[in-house]
Amino acid sequence: MANPIPTEVLKMRTTNDEIRIYVACLASYNDGILHGAWIDATQGLEGVWREVSAMLLRSPVEYAEEWAIHDYEGFGELHLSEYEGLDRVSEYAAFIEDHGALGAALLSERGDLEDAQKASDEQYAGQFRSLADFAEEITEETSEIPENLRFYIDYEAMARDLVINDVFTIQTGFEDIHVFWQR
Repeated sequence: MANPIPTEVLKMRTTNDEIRIYVACLASYNDGILHGAWIDATQGLEGVWREVSAMLLRSPVEYAEEWAIHDYEGFGELHLSEYEGLDRVSEYAAFIEDHGALGAALLSERGDLEDAQKASDEQYAGQFRSLADFAEEITEETSEIPENLRFYIDYEAMARDLVINDVFTIQTGFEDIHVFWQR
């Protein structure tokens, strides 16, 4: 049974501590005017909607009501579409705020918030310098290896085999590999 991601790993931040979106007024944009606002995506759906509404009210174009996300920061490699729902953006931001850089990478890898949450809670196997180190650790935990055979085990090959069906990895830095069981 895998353990949830340890707290010290969760405290790792993204390269930019701010998790935010730039929301543009489309009425202004269509009139050739750049009008929008950077909005903290971690404040929850109500707060984000409140700021989008306020930005639209300040628009230099009358009756502005349409908006689009034109930029974002702090989401790692996760791609947000121009018309991503603010509810999803808020959920992604909360997950990344709770799980740091690893959470952003996990969302990008899995592509789905529920899958990322499941991987975080149930599939996390640990943090290692390499996948070969992980293969060595699980081999030594589950097998009695005679001392005279210890140097003949190819952990690199075992690591390659593990990736085929058993695990997926996320690298968050040099010699900083997070291993998750495939389920």
